[in-house]
Amino acid sequence: MTNGLDRAGGIAALAGDTPWDLVIIGGGATGLGTALDAAARGYRTLLLEGHDFAKGTSSRATKLVHGGVRYLAQGNIPLVHHALHERGRLLANAPQVTRRQGFVVPCYRWWDVLFYGAGLFAYDLLAGKLGLGRSRLLSRAEVMQRLPTVKTDGLVGGIHYYDGQFDDSRLAITIAASAADHGATLLNYVRVTGLLKEDGRIAGVTARDMETGTDYRIPAKAVVNAAGIFMDEIRHMDRPDLAEGLSLSQGIHLVLDPGFLASDDAILIPKTDDGRVLFVLPWLGRTVIGTTDTPIPTASMEPHALEAEIQFLLDHAAHYLTRAPARSDVLSVFTGIRPLVKVKGASGTSAVPRDHVLLVSDSGLVTITGGKWTTYREMAEQTVDAALRVGGFTPTPSPTKELRLHGWTPRERIDSADPLAAYGADTPKVRAVLAEQPGWDAPMHPDLPYALGEAAYAARHLMARTVEDVLSRRTRALLLNAQAAVAAAPAVAQVLAAELGRDAAWIDKQVAEFTALAGVYQA
Repeated sequence: MTNGLDRAGGIAALAGDTPWDLVIIGGGATGLGTALDAAARGYRTLLLEGHDFAKGTSSRATKLVHGGVRYLAQGNIPLVHHALHERGRLLANAPQVTRRQGFVVPCYRWWDVLFYGAGLFAYDLLAGKLGLGRSRLLSRAEVMQRLPTVKTDGLVGGIHYYDGQFDDSRLAITIAASAADHGATLLNYVRVTGLLKEDGRIAGVTARDMETGTDYRIPAKAVVNAAGIFMDEIRHMDRPDLAEGLSLSQGIHLVLDPGFLASDDAILIPKTDDGRVLFVLPWLGRTVIGTTDTPIPTASMEPHALEAEIQFLLDHAAHYLTRAPARSDVLSVFTGIRPLVKVKGASGTSAVPRDHVLLVSDSGLVTITGGKWTTYREMAEQTVDAALRVGGFTPTPSPTKELRLHGWTPRERIDSADPLAAYGADTPKVRAVLAEQPGWDAPMHPDLPYALGEAAYAARHLMARTVEDVLSRRTRALLLNAQAAVAAAPAVAQVLAAELGRDAAWIDKQVAEFTALAGVYQA
């Protein structure tokens, strides 16, 4: 399948006067999913992202494709049911960037074994035929065998169950490539600056290419606001008097070496001091601990982990792990902001439901917000349905429930030990690029699993434009080891400069900017 991600061609397409069927604002999970859904139905689709694809929340998730165990405890059965079914579809449609993940709930009271065991059996039932495997009770000895680093004082048993795991920004670029395969035009670093109106109705957008400063007027029959944590900025372009619609919350994750978990199974800690669940996960050869839920007043593209949040995770990990992690053990800390829909009477953001909300303004602006990565496809389908009604199109059904994503490979043929496995069917193309230049098949850094030549592939085929794009999202170097990523930045910048036609000054600026950014990821 030909990869159609082509920024130069996309920029050229902005110059035409023919209205697009749909213009989508925002290149996170929901926006990309909406572009794929619309293009797969045959509509002329344009997506504009002011930064890079998945730059914000969509690259900083807990890396789980799940129904949400705690939402079951809250009684939100419809959300869990839909999410579990979408979990099954996603694992089937994108096996190269998703996998089944085993979890253990260690229990220190017999009552907890019964209580959480009953809840997880219900979790299995809600998944139905799209389930990933049956939950089962574990003896104390079985928990110790599966989790060699878990604290055993007072341990009475546990429960084993399955959920899904994924690489969020890799899935995002996979969806982008899939949308391009179906004819969509997707552009990063093109920021929407305003909305066009005719007779009070939304008729398109104005936008600026952030690389050249060129401004565009882009007509459209329907416009979708999928700007995530910045969705209110777009809504205010339509109606400046609207009240804020989001309650923002940030969650942080700590990345440690794999020895802290030393298991293929993850740990679910069902109740922390603030009533959240906590995960200790194996991910890309590291141990990830998360997450927190801290209300914040305003959105930021680069949120900072608070000292109290870091200590909270370290303290709770120490309650359950025989080797208590210290600040010096943290390889990286990453922070994401949740776009939670405001709910009257909610006692903090942890009590705000993760359901999505679809809004259509009087002028026809379609806004989708809330939700979670797992349900991105369902959200996209509903969003396109609404946009088609606004645009006056004859409704057509969505084909995405069983639509295989770009690079799809049968799961049994995927070698999880291969560092290029996430490319799926494109892996031979990547290997060919790595063989082009001496040293391109060597690691970017000894402590990172990525080859230097992947930067060239990312520039040519995955629309990477900056060192950050490569080290944060096309690979996950920044999240796996922030210091190693900084050390790799000069070599990556050299490769990118050659691919993009940049000069030495650009290289120096890129390295300096990435080094400053990486400071946010160092505890």
